[in-house]
Amino acid sequence: MSNPKLVAVVEDEVAIRDNYLAGLRRQGYRVAGYASRKDALAGFENRFPDLVIIDINLGTEVEGGFELCRELRARSTQLPIIFLTARESELDVVSGLRLGADDYLTKRVSLEHLLARVAALFRRIEALRSNDAAGERIEKGSLVLDRDRMAVQWRGQPVALTVTEFWVVHALAQHPGHVRSREQLMAAANAVLDDGTVTSQVKRIRAKFLAVDAAFDAIQTVYGMGYRWHAD
Repeated sequence: MSNPKLVAVVEDEVAIRDNYLAGLRRQGYRVAGYASRKDALAGFENRFPDLVIIDINLGTEVEGGFELCRELRARSTQLPIIFLTARESELDVVSGLRLGADDYLTKRVSLEHLLARVAALFRRIEALRSNDAAGERIEKGSLVLDRDRMAVQWRGQPVALTVTEFWVVHALAQHPGHVRSREQLMAAANAVLDDGTVTSQVKRIRAKFLAVDAAFDAIQTVYGMGYRWHAD
């Protein structure tokens, strides 16, 4: 990589953290490892990463990863965040996505799988900033979507979306009225997400639009098929 990305791993178990860091380093990334939320925040003051991988349980902080995600999202809506944790409950997955994570993996996945997901997230960002994307602006009724700036407005109000959420809205809004299956949304977002994760992402996107417009109903569920954008 000519300008290698900085990937931070926040994981309190030394052996696991070192394994992830070694794998990322072999892929050409710059890496930084932290054992706690406090250490990570201190380190980020000096070098803000291009992507963060976070465990939920961080030492004595049982949900330190969730809190770290919340703090990072307050600083940047566009920072790619992946949860990598032993916690597999649906509640934890939904909680992580609601806090703004772009992906949620369990520690049962292989290192190769993790590296593939990291690469996929970076590809989404590069696609947004590519020459083909530069300056592209989509206006569909009350929606204004600017790929170059990764900015979204609804009825003149900004809507802060993560990288994954942006691509899902982009895929839906490009062709209003066309039904997009979960598989098509995953392909458009260059992501590998299961059906439940896609559903959680859509719920979070809806909630963000509803926060600026209580009457928002542009994302419609087509049961058994997927979702579509209903232009006003």
